[in-house]
Amino acid sequence: MSKKTRHEPHEEHADESWLLPYSDLLTLLLALFIVMYAMSATDNKKFEEMSKAFNTALSTGTGVLNFSSALPSDKNLDKGKKDSQASAVSTEDGKRRKAQLAKQEQEDMEKLKKQLDQYIKNNGLTNLLNTKLNQSELTITISDNALFASGSAAVKPESRQLALAISNMLQQFPSYNVIVSGHTDNMPISNSEYASNWDLSSDRALHFMKILLNNPKLNPAMFTSKAFGEYHPIASNDTAAGRAMNRRVEVSIIRKYTDQSQQMQVPNP
Repeated sequence: MSKKTRHEPHEEHADESWLLPYSDLLTLLLALFIVMYAMSATDNKKFEEMSKAFNTALSTGTGVLNFSSALPSDKNLDKGKKDSQASAVSTEDGKRRKAQLAKQEQEDMEKLKKQLDQYIKNNGLTNLLNTKLNQSELTITISDNALFASGSAAVKPESRQLALAISNMLQQFPSYNVIVSGHTDNMPISNSEYASNWDLSSDRALHFMKILLNNPKLNPAMFTSKAFGEYHPIASNDTAAGRAMNRRVEVSIIRKYTDQSQQMQVPNP
C-alpha cells in the first residue's frame, strides 16, 4: 500500500478585493474636495479648466465634475449687478420724491394754519377756536360754546358761517382724510334727548361734519366722524374752566407724509 501523502495546512489569506473600489472612492473624494476648494478660490474660467483636467484624469465619457453649467456666467453676473444698481437708484429716487412731497405738505399745512389763525383773530374767536400742527395732523379745535347750546347737538344758525369758512379752507386738501371728532366733559348728561355723553359727542361731530359737507367741492368719502365722549380730556375736569375746554369738536386733517426723524410742531401764536 502506498503511503498517503501528508500535507501541511495552508494559511488562508483574507479577501482584499475591496481595496480597489475603496481606493477609487478615496481618490474621487479627494478630487471632489479639491474642486470644491477651487470653486471658492478661483473664477469660472479657471474652474472650467480644472474641471476638464480632473474629468480627463479620473473618468471617461461624460465627466462627473462638469458643473460649469450651474455656475453663473459673466453675462448673468453683469445683469444682476445692473439690476441691483437700478433698484438702488429707484429706491433713492423714491426717498427723494417722498421727502419733496413731505416738504410741500408741510408748507401747505403751515399756510392753511396761518389762514385759520388769521380768520380766528379777525373774527374775535381767539377764546373759542385754536389750531395745532404736529407730525401727524393739523387740528382745528372748536369750543362747544361756539357751535351748540348746552346739552344740544344742533349747530347754532350763527355758527354755520364758521363751518362754511372752515369747509372753504379744507378745499386746499381734497385728497386728504379729515376726521371730525366730538368730545364732552365728565358731567353726566341729564335730558330726554341723550342718554350719555357718548351719544351727545357722536351727534355733535356728525352734525358739524354734515354742515362742512354742504360744500360740494369736498369729497364725503374722505370724511369720518368719531365720538370720544368724556374719555379724551385736554384739561382737568375738576374745574369749570377745564370742563369748558374739554367740551369741543375737533377737525383734523391727517398727514400723508411724515418724517419720524423730525418731530414737526408749529406753536400756536
